[in-house]
Amino acid sequence: MSEHLLNAALSAAERGWYVFPLRPGSKRPALHGETSCPRTGPCASGHAKWEQRATTDPDRISAAWSHGPFNVGIATGPSGLLVVDLDMPKNQDKGDEGTPSGVATFEALCERTGRTVPDTYRTRTASGGAHLYFTAPDGVRLSNTAGTIAPLVDTRARGGYVVAAGSTTSAGPYEAVGGSVAAPMPGWLLSILQPAPKPAQAPTGALVRQSRRYADVALDSEARNVATAADGTRNATLLRAARALGRFIASGDLPRPVVEEALRGAAGSNATQPQHYYDDVIRRALDWSITHNTPRGRAA
Repeated sequence: MSEHLLNAALSAAERGWYVFPLRPGSKRPALHGETSCPRTGPCASGHAKWEQRATTDPDRISAAWSHGPFNVGIATGPSGLLVVDLDMPKNQDKGDEGTPSGVATFEALCERTGRTVPDTYRTRTASGGAHLYFTAPDGVRLSNTAGTIAPLVDTRARGGYVVAAGSTTSAGPYEAVGGSVAAPMPGWLLSILQPAPKPAQAPTGALVRQSRRYADVALDSEARNVATAADGTRNATLLRAARALGRFIASGDLPRPVVEEALRGAAGSNATQPQHYYDDVIRRALDWSITHNTPRGRAA
């Protein structure tokens, strides 16, 4: 079973899909949570969630699946995928009997609009539903949806994942049942999930000034918190302060050198560690915060 699941993970990675381990026989991630994060290895600069730790590296995949028969999760966002999840009614014994499945609803939608069900890579889920895999258009940010397209028709994209073919849960297996490759996402489907955006309005001068005043107040407050932190708590206080202030650097409200200098001075007062230690904490925490707060497509 372990070799079979390892091959399933490697097969998905060969397609360019980013995978991560799920608990054996389950759909839940097998990685540690934030409260138990050791802050080492991939989490040295802050807790890395399953979407950040998903990989296509065969060596990392082989190492991970050598520890047990993990099911395979595919992180749809990093993989550039939009997966349409056609679900089954969950409570047929409680009044849902006769409710059409997501598969039937999606087929009916395609028929009403004069389209055929797209020919693409497809899996049968453990519940008897289906996953239709599509490649998302470049430069388009798609999120998960529930019922936006139709009842029992959900989607998984940025921030979501699906269980890969080859995995098995208590409800049954996930199997590839059609299509050799993921087809490009149909334009009509994109138009449902991402309506034409309204013209963007530039922020007024008053809003810009208010945002920068708030950033200045935050800088003074966080620096004071670091300077007055009790022994034994300064490192954690410094880390939190740098992460909080990094978002103001990402938004353009504070210059990075100003933030670094303020935190260095605050950490250096009554220091219990060498200055280079605090500098490293500041640098790593700011890098992490800026990366996670800068909108995609905009340089940090």
